[in-house]
Amino acid sequence: MIPSSKLSAPIIASYLLEIISLYIVLKAGLLVALFSGLLLYSLIHLMAPAIARTFNQRRPRTVAVVVLATVLTSTLLLAVWTLHVFLRSDGGNFHLLLQKLADIIEASRSQVPDWVSTNFPEDVGALQEMITAWLREHAGEAKLLVPEAGHLVVHLLLGMIIGCMVALRETIDSTDIKPLAAAMHQRLVNLANIFEKIVFAQFKISLINTVLAALYLLVILPIAGIHLPLTKTMIAVTFVAGLIPVAGNIVSNTILVIVALSHSLNTAIASLVFMMLIHKAEYFLNARIIGVEVNAKAWELLTAILVMETLFGVPGVVAAPVFYALLKKELSDRDLV
Repeated sequence: MIPSSKLSAPIIASYLLEIISLYIVLKAGLLVALFSGLLLYSLIHLMAPAIARTFNQRRPRTVAVVVLATVLTSTLLLAVWTLHVFLRSDGGNFHLLLQKLADIIEASRSQVPDWVSTNFPEDVGALQEMITAWLREHAGEAKLLVPEAGHLVVHLLLGMIIGCMVALRETIDSTDIKPLAAAMHQRLVNLANIFEKIVFAQFKISLINTVLAALYLLVILPIAGIHLPLTKTMIAVTFVAGLIPVAGNIVSNTILVIVALSHSLNTAIASLVFMMLIHKAEYFLNARIIGVEVNAKAWELLTAILVMETLFGVPGVVAAPVFYALLKKELSDRDLV
């Protein structure tokens, strides 16, 4: 624990600025930018010592930034190329995708009540008309969706750039740093340390979710005589999406329900129950695992998640563990809790 020091005017000002900044982040939808910046900042800090030892580099953080920039750029280009290849392939053909969806609906028609099946489209043409009508009805929302997605990408990239710049800025001689700047830097270091701990905790949570999904797909369903397609893909998606708190679990399990519907309605319902149980259990899982990392009780984090969800919705749920752990650390450093 950091020894308590006198609460000077610059330190008090840094606390106030920190509170205001985090509030603006939530209200203005800047959580993606903040977390992407913290992620790059933390990765550079983790990579720099290893690079310095291995390559005897005097500026290991610069090398770390170059490596991360190369990896991220290559990943982005690979994703764009993969999407291009998929869209040009038979699997990415819109008509074939509609045909597969229509086949799933047709296979499920006999398993649902009549009042439900009568609302299903009869064939691919009817399905296409239904989708077209829905798009026309929600054209205004669709126009807003593209700019929103663009904003998220911009926030993601700018957050990463800022995180790299802050990490590099720390290599510059700071003997002339002013009191307020020094206090704000300490607030940033505390936030970055908390974020790093929670990211590793979320990695553990994602592994647990992936193991549960693998048990369901590879053990439970086969024992019941059910073999779903794309099981390996769904397990991989579960791990990657599970790195995103709460929301990622919803995405991966929604995909599972859709794929299960191709087998039968009962399988889809069982998968939906599985999704709901995992979704609710993740609140407690987050609280338990993350609580160990940041020295917080499970009930404390659950309360923080509940309050933040009520005030800020889904962003509040994602931010709650980080923000609460930061609050507790700042109070603990002052011997207040």
